Amino acid sequence: MTVDPQTRWQAKLDERKRAGLFRFLKIANRDSGVLNLACNDYLDLAGDERMEAAGIDALQRFGCSSSASPLVTGYGRVHEELKQSLCRWHGFPNGLIWNSGYAANQAVLSLLPQKGDLVLADRLNHNSILSGILKSGARLIRYRHTDLDHLKALLADHSEENRSIFVVTESIFSMDGDWPDLRRVAKLKERYGFFWILDEAHALGWYGDQGQGLASELGVNAEVDLLVGTMGKALGSQGAYTLFREDCVRDFLVNFSEEFIYSTYLNPVSAAIAFESVEIIKGSELLRKRGRATSRAIRRSLTGMGFSVAEGDSSIVSIIIGDVEKTMRAGRLLESQGILAGAIRPPTVPKETSRLRLSLKATLASEDIERLLATFERVAKEVL
Repeated sequence: MTVDPQTRWQAKLDERKRAGLFRFLKIANRDSGVLNLACNDYLDLAGDERMEAAGIDALQRFGCSSSASPLVTGYGRVHEELKQSLCRWHGFPNGLIWNSGYAANQAVLSLLPQKGDLVLADRLNHNSILSGILKSGARLIRYRHTDLDHLKALLADHSEENRSIFVVTESIFSMDGDWPDLRRVAKLKERYGFFWILDEAHALGWYGDQGQGLASELGVNAEVDLLVGTMGKALGSQGAYTLFREDCVRDFLVNFSEEFIYSTYLNPVSAAIAFESVEIIKGSELLRKRGRATSRAIRRSLTGMGFSVAEGDSSIVSIIIGDVEKTMRAGRLLESQGILAGAIRPPTVPKETSRLRLSLKATLASEDIERLLATFERVAKEVL
């Protein structure tokens, strides 16, 4: 007898609804009076006039779409120019452009580690990283979040084995806004000789003397074997990129990655906008300093109100509330005051760690900060 699959799907949805974890699409409120601290446009470049002009010019020159996969006719001059710009920016000899950060991590982590290899990954790495590793067939061990003593112990236990070892971590973690000691990771690499994959998605634009990310700021960029970056956050465009020390890594992905081979390529407008963004970010040192100072000040104020907020100066401020319903109520209160914040619940984060996630903008005005903090005072009184 045939079983209706929709019954099974609906049961799963009902289970989520009972747990308060049901997700739904809603049209984003982009009214001019809304303070959007839920998006990842950290440098407020997505609406920059220079970026818009670059996009309009590319639209007129190249059209609306790449119209083919990159191995057919989708890879254009604008993609090559962007790749070269990114390589110069980060100091890598070669790279690839991808349609999204998720596709980049899926391809890299599902293909490069293979059966018989070992992947040591931070427990709180992004879903795209974990999902890719699980598809690879390699053995995965997740070390405790940013616990490099644990990582060292695992390396010591496995370093004599006849296999390739990969270490994978984000620089700035997307849900917590914290980071590992990258200098110590570099020293561990020097000792144990693993292949280091670093995802700089949330550090780009905010760290580095030219906004290249945290590895550059801390002087360990040369130790990274493969760097993953995104163009849809601080760069204000769309897509992602991976950079490599060895050409064989690029060639292997070009020849075997289904994400690269079988998708219509990133549209040329997004590539041209990202190219312009890199040039803008290189000269935005004062804006980066301003954003980091704002992050420190907001964290101090929220801590003084009794909220659980980690120290630091990243663009991501994670305010742990714990209870799902209280988190959602807090998010609705913020929205009622014209402030959008991410209300993050399981399974995106571990159970009992539901939180409000602020994605700060370096351009926040003093009145925006005052409005934000005044609303959080209400949250402390009316929700917690």
